[in-house]
Amino acid sequence: MIRLEEVITVPRSLWECYRYIQDFSTSEQWDPGVYRAVKQTPGPVRVGTQFDLVLNSAGRRVPMQYRITRLSPPREIVMQGEAEGLRALDTISLDDAGHGRTRIRYRADFTFTGPVARLEPVLHPWLRRIGRQAVAGLERALTPEAQRPVPGLRDRLAHRTVLPAAWSFTERGYLRMPNKGLSHRVDGKTFVITGPTSGLGLATACELARLGARLLLVGRDAQRLQDAASRIRDFSGCEAAQLETFEAELSRLSEVERIAPVLQAAAPKLDGLINNAGALFAEHGVTEEGHERALAINLLAPWRLMSLLLPTLEAAGGRVINVASGGMYAQALHPEDMQFLAEPYDGSKAYARAKRALVDLTGTVAAAVPGVTFHNMHPGWAATPGVARSLPTFNARLQRWLRDARMGADTIVWLASAPVAAGGSGQFWFDRRPRPVALLPGTAVTPAQRGQLQEFLASLVPDDPLLARLDRHAAGPIPDQT
Repeated sequence: MIRLEEVITVPRSLWECYRYIQDFSTSEQWDPGVYRAVKQTPGPVRVGTQFDLVLNSAGRRVPMQYRITRLSPPREIVMQGEAEGLRALDTISLDDAGHGRTRIRYRADFTFTGPVARLEPVLHPWLRRIGRQAVAGLERALTPEAQRPVPGLRDRLAHRTVLPAAWSFTERGYLRMPNKGLSHRVDGKTFVITGPTSGLGLATACELARLGARLLLVGRDAQRLQDAASRIRDFSGCEAAQLETFEAELSRLSEVERIAPVLQAAAPKLDGLINNAGALFAEHGVTEEGHERALAINLLAPWRLMSLLLPTLEAAGGRVINVASGGMYAQALHPEDMQFLAEPYDGSKAYARAKRALVDLTGTVAAAVPGVTFHNMHPGWAATPGVARSLPTFNARLQRWLRDARMGADTIVWLASAPVAAGGSGQFWFDRRPRPVALLPGTAVTPAQRGQLQEFLASLVPDDPLLARLDRHAAGPIPDQT
């Protein structure tokens, strides 16, 4: 038997630490030896809850199962693990270290079986190194960031030269992140999430529910919303009262205007709006209101929703998080042809242009509405049902390297929950770092284009509250969009 034991002290309360660690599926966030961890037992964590892990082991992916055998809230968590040739007994003890700090003792006993047992002397130093790395990762995950992360010189150069940045959009970029912990509780806070029934929206909702959020889920299909709510409860163990569903077809402005006051009534103080709903279409089509479909769902709906929910966001000092796309980097804005009528239709271009317009507008409005934090982000290249449906060739060719939905949703959840993300309004984020909005020559939005875009929106909704704020703030500074 090999025993590993490490002790750390973190500046977090006892209960915060316990609630984060007891759901051992969070180990994929802090243990570099864990590629994936999934809670297989639905509902709240309890004795008997099982977790399926995939370990990174000498370049191989090795399955391992863990089961909780004892819980003594908030002082102790005991788990038994088993893989081919290996049994583990993990004991995590927590003590109040005073002044809002918690001392965590992590002890792991490993027993090797079968032919692997002969390698125990060789494996001992390797396991010690892996154990130290895991506990160091847990310490990072539970230590609040002192300031917002900034990209280093190498990172900035990579994004300026485009191709290295594109490679970071894959799973490899996420796995290289120094801190993947999502441990900040948001108990008592309310978030609206659009498009929560699959992909990034569902992954975001699952994680925020695990962190204690109350979620208002907005989608176009009542049955899919109910199915999503069930999956969120199974994942997070949250109470049914934490989730409310609202049916709305967000490609129509009339539906946005109908649902906004319903959401306001449900949350007079809104801590966050996550505009995730979006779509890419292969052919040109228009909504019942006469708007090109990609424009309607990717720009008009999120803009109008955050405009109408502005009073409830300001009441809570809330955050807006708009989900964009790395494909935006390849496209300039065409404000003279927002409906995509002047050239042959290209769904990818229409999608990217709408996202660029949303990102630019959000960056601009951040200076006009200081009481709300506005964030834009892109998730990298994530394997979601929407990508598989809209970009089948791209999805098939890059499947091996694509991120899964939880990886793509990481920055969304971090922007919604991390205390340091309450600042930096108007920035564009990728993997928890602010990034440039334009990389290729000719793709940065000019002041003249920005004015045309705002005039276009005003022609559709003359009394839009956010546009009115922009008019009043016209002489003020505009965040750097390059």
